[in-house]
Amino acid sequence: MQPRRVAVLGGGPGGLYAARLLKLAFPSSEVAVHEQGEPDTTFGFGVGLAAGTQRKLAAADPDTLRDVVAAGCRHDMTLRVDGHVARVRNDRLVGVARTELLAILQRHAEKAGVELNFGARRSAEDLDADLVVAADGVGSVTREQGAFGARIGTGRGLYLWCGADFALDDALFEPVRTEHGVFVTHAYPYGTGNSTFLIETDEATWRRAGFDHDVEDGESDEISLRYLQDAFAEPLRGHRLIGNRTRWLRFRTVHCARWSAGNTVLLGDAAHTAHFSIGSGTKLAMEDAIGLVEALRDAPDATEAFARYEADRRPAVERLQELARRSQLWWESFPARLHLPVERLMVAYMTRAGNVPLDRFAATSPDLVATALTQYAGTPPPADGLVDWVLEQQATPPADLVTIDDVVTDPWDAAGDAVVARARAARERGAPGFRFTGPGDRGALLTRLDLAERVRLEAGGVILVAGPAALRDDLAAGLVGARTDLIEETA
Repeated sequence: MQPRRVAVLGGGPGGLYAARLLKLAFPSSEVAVHEQGEPDTTFGFGVGLAAGTQRKLAAADPDTLRDVVAAGCRHDMTLRVDGHVARVRNDRLVGVARTELLAILQRHAEKAGVELNFGARRSAEDLDADLVVAADGVGSVTREQGAFGARIGTGRGLYLWCGADFALDDALFEPVRTEHGVFVTHAYPYGTGNSTFLIETDEATWRRAGFDHDVEDGESDEISLRYLQDAFAEPLRGHRLIGNRTRWLRFRTVHCARWSAGNTVLLGDAAHTAHFSIGSGTKLAMEDAIGLVEALRDAPDATEAFARYEADRRPAVERLQELARRSQLWWESFPARLHLPVERLMVAYMTRAGNVPLDRFAATSPDLVATALTQYAGTPPPADGLVDWVLEQQATPPADLVTIDDVVTDPWDAAGDAVVARARAARERGAPGFRFTGPGDRGALLTRLDLAERVRLEAGGVILVAGPAALRDDLAAGLVGARTDLIEETA
């Protein structure tokens, strides 16, 4: 199709990138971006672009990617617990300042001929356009006012975004214990001489620390920032935490039954979100922009284009949302795992969502995985055949394990609480442990491993998880990541 006038609501990375790609694809179209903020103001600190996203950007628009990469910095990843460190090579990830990313995207949009409008709130109804791209973020007014079938889930934990005026050596995951409970930072360097510090905690710790207070609109929570600055003094190396309208939030996961209505189509966080521990917001928005423009270029009209865009993008988005859901649950329960050696904890982290098989992780980080496997089995692993070797290290299970066949979607919700309560009662009656069984699909097995881990941590006893032999990679990762003590392979 050939759009006449295109209006893009939202001047974030997704909106700006979509506008540029639209103008490049349809040079005769009028393409305008409408952003309610001013061009030199933004929230947040750094954003990350993984290798896969960079490849897609390189194919769609190499000029923009070249400037983004030049403005960013590459880094590896470190997990540090009580002074013990595990490091993973991951330097294909680029961290770039959000302000710099937006400046690059604004410059390239204008270079392509896009009209940029700032400082006024506009709605789809206000605009004289035959195509409206709503890239107005997680709080999208367009989505809330339209027939998109939106539903929004809210996380249990709380988090805030802040920064520091120095560059960490690597991306850093580090918990700190305080008198009120555990806080965890997800931090990473970006640009030149700056780092993002995202810090999260559970609600009980948050309340004990006295953070359930009001903060004036437009202000940062300075009380929390100063507390956390002291708590994370070691990784901060004497630097202060910097706020930017920083306040505690609960993560909102957005799902929409439909991504388009009439002449309006949703893009990025307006259509879907995925938990920050996967680092996917900017990735999804910019990849949406690529997919939308490809659909518009190949379809005869907007209705068909929107249908193709959604059909192409939804499977990838929903897969990432499921990975992010599992990652979110893992991080919200993270403090319960701090007894693990840091290398086994890193294996648990890398395999938490089922996206990184144990063998593949061992191929990229052989020394770390070898150490974790030695900790697990008490003897060094072979050079190859790791999954088979892990499964061969098991003891004989007790004969009188109590079977748990509950099927849950969230091991930490009320249904999970009920399983734990029954397990504790069974342990008080002398049960030696539990055998977890259930459906044979991969999603069910991964959730079963998570439920088993929760019972292992909170009720104790010997834990065995049954699962299909075809999923033995996941079963082996469950053993090394301390989700279960034993496994049973089924047909």
